[in-house]
Amino acid sequence: MRHGKLRFVAGALAPALVLHALFVLSPYAQAFYLSLTDWTGVAGGAHFVGLGNYARLGGDALFLDALRNTAVMLIVVPTVTIAIGLFLASVLHLGGRRGLDGVRGSSFYKVVYFFPQLLSLAIVAVLWQFVYNPTNGLLNGSLRGLGLGGLARSWLAEPHLALAAVMAVIVWSSVGFYMVLFSAAMDAIPRELYEAALIDGAGAWATFRKVTMPLVRDNVRVAFVYLGIAALDGFAIVQIMTVGPGGPDGATEVIGLSLYRNAFTYGKFGYASAMGVTLFFLTLAVALLALRGRRTDRLEVA
Repeated sequence: MRHGKLRFVAGALAPALVLHALFVLSPYAQAFYLSLTDWTGVAGGAHFVGLGNYARLGGDALFLDALRNTAVMLIVVPTVTIAIGLFLASVLHLGGRRGLDGVRGSSFYKVVYFFPQLLSLAIVAVLWQFVYNPTNGLLNGSLRGLGLGGLARSWLAEPHLALAAVMAVIVWSSVGFYMVLFSAAMDAIPRELYEAALIDGAGAWATFRKVTMPLVRDNVRVAFVYLGIAALDGFAIVQIMTVGPGGPDGATEVIGLSLYRNAFTYGKFGYASAMGVTLFFLTLAVALLALRGRRTDRLEVA
């Protein structure tokens, strides 16, 4: 009977494992191999160059710009998005007069904040291109209408502003989803804990820090993983929004964009594969760091 069960389980899992190996593991293996070659994407053969492509990455100024910008996005985008999402979720969940009830119309606000998730990333990028337009864009037009015309800028054409402008769009398009995620997690927290905190005289910040945050920490950790991956894969929005793309002067260059350009513009598929492998390990490192040290947090009510 035991061997029969094992055969049944093996037979049930075999098709899925074969498909996973064929369509997931095989492309990864091919990418690792191609990163060690000088394949151009069209030639039948590829010459083995070992770690030469990886050595070139260290001397590629544009790739180093991309690595720096990606690192900045990796820090800023998850941190700001999660902070705003937690703030909005807390306000909607505990922003009532008694400090225990949600604000009136919270369901409507959730729909409004979630709305950008219904738009594709391409539409969001094109929309914000018009918003950032220096001549007749909504942002500069609003500043001029408020008498703040001196603050109007060419947001996507100035090196010190372009990356921040792109990150602002990513945060805007993502924060609604994570606000809803955190709000759902807060709804699952027993109300008695908040009542106990209120009776003990805990303020809003103390209640959030010692009651809410420990119980939504796992959700925050998962959000950081997904947002970190989104920040590492900022190719689409940079490709559409920025001049060059990746400009000005490499100010918005990201690894995905460098990979795409080297592969499909310059025909350096081996070199691009090395960038892809580097991006793979960066993504893996982010996931491992975010999920490391999972523990059950102890509740404290001051």
